[in-house]
Amino acid sequence: MMLTRGKEGTGHKEAAVGEEGRVHIRVEERVAVLTIDHPPVNTLDARTFAALRDAFDAAVTDETVKVIVITGVGQSFIAGADVNELHAICSAQEAQEKAEAGQVLFHRIERSPKPVIAAINGRYCLGGGNELALACHMRVAEEKVKFGQPEIKLGLIPGWGGTQRLTRLVGVGKAVELILTGDPIRADEAHRIGLVNRVVPEGEALQETLRMAKHIAAHSRLALARALDAVYTGLDVGLERGLEYEVERFSEMADTEDMREGLRAFMEKRRPQFKDR
Repeated sequence: MMLTRGKEGTGHKEAAVGEEGRVHIRVEERVAVLTIDHPPVNTLDARTFAALRDAFDAAVTDETVKVIVITGVGQSFIAGADVNELHAICSAQEAQEKAEAGQVLFHRIERSPKPVIAAINGRYCLGGGNELALACHMRVAEEKVKFGQPEIKLGLIPGWGGTQRLTRLVGVGKAVELILTGDPIRADEAHRIGLVNRVVPEGEALQETLRMAKHIAAHSRLALARALDAVYTGLDVGLERGLEYEVERFSEMADTEDMREGLRAFMEKRRPQFKDR
């Protein structure tokens, strides 16, 4: 999928993805905003899921993009997977295929070399929506959003990474409570336990997230990618190997123009002009 370019010289691009435009992409100032548009509550049915996958692929491969933001329209970030599609599953094999498809995409988001931030708007970030938010590197939430993994109330368990990422983010005790009760929590509680990074007034999630994203986009693309790689590889391989891996990624930066520019700019008391090389 190709992004269409806007006005000459603005660096602005826009596109709609999916048969019904289920996801919109806007690229401006090196930040790609992926907006899920499946009213009324942005459930991740098969078409919306495919559109999100294609939109993410387009953003992560676009050389003009340094940071990716995922948000929703209307009254919800994402209310979860489509219950009708879950009800239509007739075998363990079908369930496995659906779970694996979600895990593949969310793993790609988590291991993206470009920072991914969830701008969590509206009222609900539940089930598969919460699992998508967990796969993002950071989360900014509006104060009225409710978070949860309600799958247990449907006779299910989370299948798109919720049992693993939620536990790593908030700790075993709180993750087990949320998964086994299925009860939602408010944004302020989500912030208190470390589920979200920031809570903002209603209607301001995207604005605050864009401020954060543009600030991050001013840094070296190479340093951003290596920092994320070191963090998430360390989680997979343990502390000892993670420390070794950090040294490897740190050492690689010594051969880059961006490291020399960053140090030079600091000594000259000016803002660095990174070239991403």
